[in-house]
Amino acid sequence: MSFAVITRDKPGALQIRKDTREAHLEYIESTGVVLMAGPFLGEDGEMDGSLVILDVADRTAAEAWAGNDPYARAGLFESVEIRAWKKVIG
Repeated sequence: MSFAVITRDKPGALQIRKDTREAHLEYIESTGVVLMAGPFLGEDGEMDGSLVILDVADRTAAEAWAGNDPYARAGLFESVEIRAWKKVIG
């Protein structure tokens, strides 16, 4: 089953994102459940959130993945939304 993890960074937290980015990318690689991912960009062109599409068994697994993301563990996010997602095109 696929889930979208939609996050918004806390205001002024860009440095946390930059400092934790390598660990976040390693986590994505090591877990093997990410179908696609990328940052949202603010009006200034800087990263200010993320969209991660997961292929996991259920919502509990998606929540566990999101909670263990180094970004989440570093306190980067103002909000995290997890929604079931169905690929139709692409």
